[in-house]
Amino acid sequence: MRTTMVTGTDAPRTRSAAGVPGHLPDRLAITLWDFSWAVRSGPGEPFEDLDAAFLEAADRGYNAVRLCAMPFLLFRSGLDTTAFRFGPIGGGYASRVRWYDVVAPTTIDVRARLLDLFRAADRHEFVVIASSWEYQQTPAFATDRGWYDALQAVTPEDRAVVLAEALADLVDLLVAEGLDRTLAFVEPHNEVQAGHLTDGLAGVEDPVVELRGRLEAAIDAFAARHPDVLCGPNYAAVPVTAMRGVPRNAQVLGVHPYVYGVLDALVEEFALRGDPADFPQDRADAELLRPGAPRLGEWAPPADEEWKRHASIVGHAEIYVHDWCDPEAVDRWLYSRYGEHRIAMANRLREWIGVAADAAAQRGIPLVLGEGWVGYTPRATRFEEGPVGAQICRDAVRLADAVDAWGAVVCSNAAPHHAMWQDVEIQRECTAVIRGQDSGAQV
Repeated sequence: MRTTMVTGTDAPRTRSAAGVPGHLPDRLAITLWDFSWAVRSGPGEPFEDLDAAFLEAADRGYNAVRLCAMPFLLFRSGLDTTAFRFGPIGGGYASRVRWYDVVAPTTIDVRARLLDLFRAADRHEFVVIASSWEYQQTPAFATDRGWYDALQAVTPEDRAVVLAEALADLVDLLVAEGLDRTLAFVEPHNEVQAGHLTDGLAGVEDPVVELRGRLEAAIDAFAARHPDVLCGPNYAAVPVTAMRGVPRNAQVLGVHPYVYGVLDALVEEFALRGDPADFPQDRADAELLRPGAPRLGEWAPPADEEWKRHASIVGHAEIYVHDWCDPEAVDRWLYSRYGEHRIAMANRLREWIGVAADAAAQRGIPLVLGEGWVGYTPRATRFEEGPVGAQICRDAVRLADAVDAWGAVVCSNAAPHHAMWQDVEIQRECTAVIRGQDSGAQV
């Protein structure tokens, strides 16, 4: 257990982001454990042993984890979570997809497991960023649809407030267990404009703008119960044309600067996020897919798990290509075109981080880069983990340091359930920059 407050570095505090409570680290080097800390906790899975996962994270220089705390499931679903079953989507569907590649089914007491995680974080002097992925992916890993149905039953305009109340319930539990000091801050939801929190919006303006009222009500509801715990929104990308939609009562700003660029070209040319009718099957066979891949229309989860497609926001064509691609072919495709996009990707990274930093500074609140940098690549590809991606990581954390971001990831793929976890040295190099332990060269 801790005997002193966390300082975030071994050196005396010299600089911290505006609005950071004094008992928290002045810099957060974040590893993204998302929902995997629970759904991939079965035998042989990366989070079977939480202490081992934290020891490895500390060895790489991290001091914070960001995750889906499943607050709705635990406190508002009405479901019995003492023996809750998680497992892979059936039929091998999404089994080769990053974040979806659950191997071993597991049954856990979700509340007890979450408390075990907070206790392990406390032992290893980490803090936890508590969010929710429940209106995006997490329920897709449950073995039955009760959780998903309970989420969908909440009126869309009430969903953010219900999540905020559930997070307040979580803080009540942490206080009762003496673990509240291990909590860095809470987010009502991950990537609020990229999931089922947007249901029922008018669709006239950018969803970031149209969500502001719902999010302000959520932050108020949480703050009414826990005014000393930071609460703020988390956005997919950096919504540079809609920053006016950031809630006026936000106490922290979370953004995800995925710059895409050449990956956007792949997504667009193969209609991975469009109408499946537009998917160029013959071209994909020739340029991306492994021999023997089924046709797009032949690839689906079992009929009794069809609901899991809606429980997840990843489109069918994207799942299909990630499942059936030849990873080396995809890497060759990306590398061969990267030169066309390199400057635009670098500029976007710099501009997005700058815009986000300005928005946070104008409000006097801390900025957290909770995910990034290239985008959603197939699991077995190595473009983001290779020399190009590694340099983008270096550039990104230098930019984060330059704007005094409170926290940043090394990369979204730098976590125990991704191959990049084995690239130890790049993580140590980047976490040192994030935590202010390496001044390095300016970007």
